[in-house]
Amino acid sequence: MEKFRTNKWSILSAVLIGTVMGPIDGSVTNIAMPQLAKIFNTDITTISWVAMTYLLMLSSLMLTFGRLGDMIGYKKLYQYGLITFSATSAILSMSNNIYMLIIVRAFQAIGAGMLMSMAPAIITATFPATERGKALGFNAMPVSIGLAIGPTLGGFLLTYLGWRSIFYINIPIGIIGFIWAQAVVPDNKGVPEKFDPAGALSAFLFLAGLLLFISKGGTWGWTSSASIISIAIFVTFFIIFIIIENKLEFPMLDLSLFKIRTFTFGNISTLINFMAQFTMTFLTPFLLQQMGFSTDMAGIIMTSFPLIMFVSAPLSGILSDKYGAQILSTIGALISAVALFSMSTLNLHSSMFSIMWRLGLFGIGNGLFQAPNNSSVMGSVSKNRLGIASAFLATMRNAGMVLGIAAGSAIFTNRKIFYETLSISKTNAFMFGLRDAYIVASIFSIISALTSLVRNNINIKNIIERDEK
Repeated sequence: MEKFRTNKWSILSAVLIGTVMGPIDGSVTNIAMPQLAKIFNTDITTISWVAMTYLLMLSSLMLTFGRLGDMIGYKKLYQYGLITFSATSAILSMSNNIYMLIIVRAFQAIGAGMLMSMAPAIITATFPATERGKALGFNAMPVSIGLAIGPTLGGFLLTYLGWRSIFYINIPIGIIGFIWAQAVVPDNKGVPEKFDPAGALSAFLFLAGLLLFISKGGTWGWTSSASIISIAIFVTFFIIFIIIENKLEFPMLDLSLFKIRTFTFGNISTLINFMAQFTMTFLTPFLLQQMGFSTDMAGIIMTSFPLIMFVSAPLSGILSDKYGAQILSTIGALISAVALFSMSTLNLHSSMFSIMWRLGLFGIGNGLFQAPNNSSVMGSVSKNRLGIASAFLATMRNAGMVLGIAAGSAIFTNRKIFYETLSISKTNAFMFGLRDAYIVASIFSIISALTSLVRNNINIKNIIERDEK
């Protein structure tokens, strides 16, 4: 067993087990939403809170978990995440009303947050700088697998085993992951620093306020009382957070990290990249529906993106260990921009292949961007700040997801309404609105390429020397 503890690939395999749980659970649960709405006799607005509560809790607590990981040890918090995610999955399967489902999903997000914030930290602490990109590239593979098989698996479980089974599948994965992590992941003591509860609370409130405003503002009305209260909570507690963090000896988020050019611009690039990605993934199913594809066929078409990324992400990680992140991530973002612009040229008569190669090209670009970018961000900080760096990177990803869905929805809806005022058919207005949204997503990717280009290109030798100190 001691041999396994020193084997970095065994440690990576333990992390991959936890990494695959979130994507599978998310994609399976999303496909089950219509059926859950019928089972619990509720409307689409209420059932949407099953996903929204999960996302809000996950994103708002990520920084707290990152800081706790640096303090108590990455392995310990990672295992807490596996236990929490598995236990709440069991409780979710016993839900007898929609409110229980929503509340327990919030607690499940706590487990997911621990897993997501600790996985890159464990990998970065385990692998040398010369193999970090490769390892983080492999870590992207289970995400692609989860996103690819989730819809099909969810459909099978719902059809043959019932809705409760979509939560059962997490339990054996979590148990296996906990046992394997206990066996192979080494303990790390963490840093003997005080926890910052005021900073954690203010961070949770400002992130929750911001994400709630972005995701629900369009539904509530951007100037409604609920939207104004949400944005007021964001502004107030963001200011309080900055004041607190500047005063404390041991802040929850070390603001000096933002003086590191690679860390700052790598995170900005992540945020904008995920805005582009989720604008595309949110809108494309509507395009496929408009083109007449069945739900099953649309699911097959959409897997083109994660399946290609499954291959491109580890390859780009290997290349980044040799050539660095700056050029690779920039090229990846530009390829994504080209793919998104090409999506804007589709029409109702486009073939399935013409859609799939565009999604595949986007998968190449995204895979080329993410692993090198993540490696450069994680490699830019000292080892005692890997937890918070990993958590902040995950927070930028989740914020990008929410912003991308909100931006894509708003652009498509507003442009569609505009084109309808020009007295053209609703079908053409739909396609023109979609075209404009894809073009804006392409612009997001171009901006991501620019922010990626201006980062410092990390010198691998300097990182090795720093880590050995």
